[in-house]
Amino acid sequence: MNKPLSKLRAAKLELYRQQGKIHARAVAGRFNSLRRALVWLTQIVFYGACWLNWESNGSMRQAILFDIAHEKLYLFGLVLWPQDALLLALALIVAATALFLATALAGRVFCGFLCPQTVYTAIFVWIEARVEGDHLARLKLDRRPPGPGKFVRKAVKHGIWAAVAIWTAITFVGYFTPIRELLAGFGEWRVGPWEAFWLLFYAAFTYVQAGLAREAVCQHMCPYSRFQGVMFDPATANVAYDRRRGEPRNARRQGAGGDCIDCGLCVEVCPTGIDIRDGLQYPCINCGLCIDACDAVMDRTGAPRGLIRFASANELAGVPAPRGVAGRPRVAVYAGLLLAGVLLGGWLLAERTLLRVDVLRDRGALSRETADGRIENAYTLQLMNLDDVVRHYRVAVSGLPGLEIVGGREFAVEPGSIRPVAVTVSAPAGAPPGGIRPIVFDISAEHAPASGVREPSSFVLP
Repeated sequence: MNKPLSKLRAAKLELYRQQGKIHARAVAGRFNSLRRALVWLTQIVFYGACWLNWESNGSMRQAILFDIAHEKLYLFGLVLWPQDALLLALALIVAATALFLATALAGRVFCGFLCPQTVYTAIFVWIEARVEGDHLARLKLDRRPPGPGKFVRKAVKHGIWAAVAIWTAITFVGYFTPIRELLAGFGEWRVGPWEAFWLLFYAAFTYVQAGLAREAVCQHMCPYSRFQGVMFDPATANVAYDRRRGEPRNARRQGAGGDCIDCGLCVEVCPTGIDIRDGLQYPCINCGLCIDACDAVMDRTGAPRGLIRFASANELAGVPAPRGVAGRPRVAVYAGLLLAGVLLGGWLLAERTLLRVDVLRDRGALSRETADGRIENAYTLQLMNLDDVVRHYRVAVSGLPGLEIVGGREFAVEPGSIRPVAVTVSAPAGAPPGGIRPIVFDISAEHAPASGVREPSSFVLP
């Protein structure tokens, strides 16, 4: 007699059992139309943005480019440098906070409509349907023994998948290496080793994730699906089945049965293969396809729509929706953090200066006295030009009566470079005796004298 499995062992077998590839049934409806529109929108932006050009100082460059080799990020007219890492970090924080806010409001709606895994899986499934047929035809083809017909269809499908994956990889790398140069390099066989590595890696990654792994990513691999539940509250709207209205299920709609006729279409159209009638489950990506399927069935049976809908736990339980900030503190915190991040980022961007200055004293000689009794201190000014054109800067000094710069006061700095310049500051004879006095260097650009930089330092008197 076989020993019964423990509950833990049975759960593991249920989780990792071999179910085979899920061939979801195609469905029409408002949520499917929205998903398709967002697929088109995201891919037009992704595949098209790298081809946009931007005019800068009489020359054309790629409008969006992560130029790692030269440590620059081009975003149309904005050029960011490693010194602007705070802005990039803040942008990531704002994006994460926006995701948390969306999750608190509508569950995994990002996963269902904008996640790259969902988007590219939808593209690959669309290709598969055009080559192999609808979900039933694909199931039959998978079960059919090997033969010429099956081989040809599979080969065509995988060939198109590979072409899409390769072009996706080229586009991805084209945001780090100018895409026109990258394509020209293919023709001349001069693609660099790093470009070749990332092309192969990203093409293989796209092919495996969207073509082979598909729903397994959402079911077992995605970490977000595991912890997204901590961002829910009872007022979070998720795709849900109205059990009070749908039960008991009645296939023939006779007697006092519920509105659910147990047709199973909500399961057939689900891209992750779950039954939403079993309640909230972590593989659910809130794509709304089961809503489209159920609404179509309700229309045919004469029942009102909404048996499956976006609804909160409070709504399903008949609890009144919370009002005001006090009713949903989690949403208020996320919204406040998002607003603060956007405002802070806007302020940092508006106050961002394209000139950075470091003042270094000459440690070899704190001060020296000239033949006419003047006191001199030597400094090295590190002038960094964060603009993408050559800039000319003027240096002045203040802080003591009669203080002046000996020698050159105007310096040209190449774009994106640091120029160390030696500056000698002189105080007149008869200056107050002894001590260290604070002074200030004023550095201004010729094209914008008002937007200068003031850098404090000190002047040593004997």
